[in-house]
Formats: sequence, structure tokens, C-alpha cells
Amino acid sequence: MPVYAECISPDVFTGKSIDEIAGLKIWEGNRQRRLGDVFDVFKEAADPDEKVIIHLSGDLNKVRMIGCRMTSGTIIAEGNVGMRLGEGMEGGEILVKGDVDSWAGCMMKDGKIEVTGSAGNYIGSSYRGSTEGMKGGEILIHGDAESEVGCYMRGGLIRVEGNVGEFVGVHMRDGTIIVMGDCRGRAGAEMLDGKIIIGGHVPSVLPTFTIDGIRPDVKIDGEKIAGPFYRFAGDIAEEGRGKLFVAKNKNPHLAFYEKYL
Repeated sequence: MPVYAECISPDVFTGKSIDEIAGLKIWEGNRQRRLGDVFDVFKEAADPDEKVIIHLSGDLNKVRMIGCRMTSGTIIAEGNVGMRLGEGMEGGEILVKGDVDSWAGCMMKDGKIEVTGSAGNYIGSSYRGSTEGMKGGEILIHGDAESEVGCYMRGGLIRVEGNVGEFVGVHMRDGTIIVMGDCRGRAGAEMLDGKIIIGGHVPSVLPTFTIDGIRPDVKIDGEKIAGPFYRFAGDIAEEGRGKLFVAKNKNPHLAFYEKYL
């Protein structure tokens, strides 16, 4: 059964005893339970800086909303984690030593999420029915990610070291998405602004993007990502001003665009 545990947050744990933390309410399916009914809760040595550090260990695949709206502190998860990790996050750090399910970092405003494994769909995106995606902070995925990374993104940075699915940066308003691997296609659909950098292969570029140059590299927050890159502008169907950078050497099938420069 899915476990909704938005109380697992440094903001909630601060100032509470172990018994009070174990007594926090969570939902397991349609049953309300105590956190201590699902987890063994204990305290390790206190942090000398008095920062709250939450260590999670075990099968967390079905545990959702960890770190929801947290503003400070650190969460370290040893293993895979369920949906909506760091939803609405405003500060602090989350480290997942494993994979993470969909909607990680959705609607986050600040802070940092790092995932050593892979991620599901809608990373750093808006939630269903909303156009308010990620506004700030940083999400780093060391593995792959699925579709619609950065949907309705409005700021911040998402970096995926592996491959991504379709529609990366769909409806994007601002911010930066870096994909070091391949993209399955339709990058930047209906984007209005922001930057998308793809260091691997893409099957094609949407016809509503126009090429406006070739760049030897791309600079993001002081980091130089070596190219060369084709630079496209769009989505012109939405009168967008977004920039899509696609690695030239990994995409020889896009060479025909050069005749339009």
C-alpha cells in the first residue's frame, strides 16, 4: 500500500522527542497510522551544528511526499524512494542513494535534490492541473529520467547525467535543463523561455524550432559544456524565446539545418 508521509521533514522533526516523532500521523492506503507503526524510529548522535539530519533506510518505494515543503536540514535515503519526493521544497538538501519515482521536486522553490540512481516521469514539473512547475533550486540525477522532465518549469536547474524520455522541457517558462545523454524526442515542445542542452542523440527537432547558429560550447553558471552545439530557438508556435542546444557530433542527421544559417 502507498504510504503518504509528508511529515518526514526536518521542519516537522525539529524540537520533537523520539516518542513525538513516532506518534506523527501518516496514511497507509486509506488508514491513518502512526509513523512508529511503519518505521523503527531512533536517535543517533546529535549534530554539533544542531542541524536536523534524517536518515531513512529500507524499502521506500511506496513511501510518498518525503521532504514535502521542507525549508532546511538534510534527508538521506538509503534505497529507492516513492513519488513526490521534495514536493514544494523551499530549502535544505535531499540525497537519495538509489532510484526515485515520478514527480520528484515537483513545484520546488529552492534547495537541492540529488539522486544517485534513475528517476521517473515529471521531474521538477508541475502537479496535475497546475502550471506552476519548479521555480528554483537544483535537481541532479546521476542516472536516467523518464518523460516530461521540467514540465512547466519556471526556474532553477535540472541536470540528468543519463538519458531522458520524450517532451523534456515541455511548456517550459524559464530555468535550465541539462541532459548529458540521449533524448527520445520532442524536446522543448511549447516552451516559452529557458535553456535545454542535450549532449547526446535526438531523433529530430520539432519543426516549430528554427536554427540560429552553431556554438563551440555552452556556459551555465560558470560551467562550460564542450560542444559544438546546434542552437535552435522556439517554440515559435507559442512565440517562445527558448534556446535548445543539441550536440552536433552526436547528431549528423541534423546537418541539413546548416544550409539555413
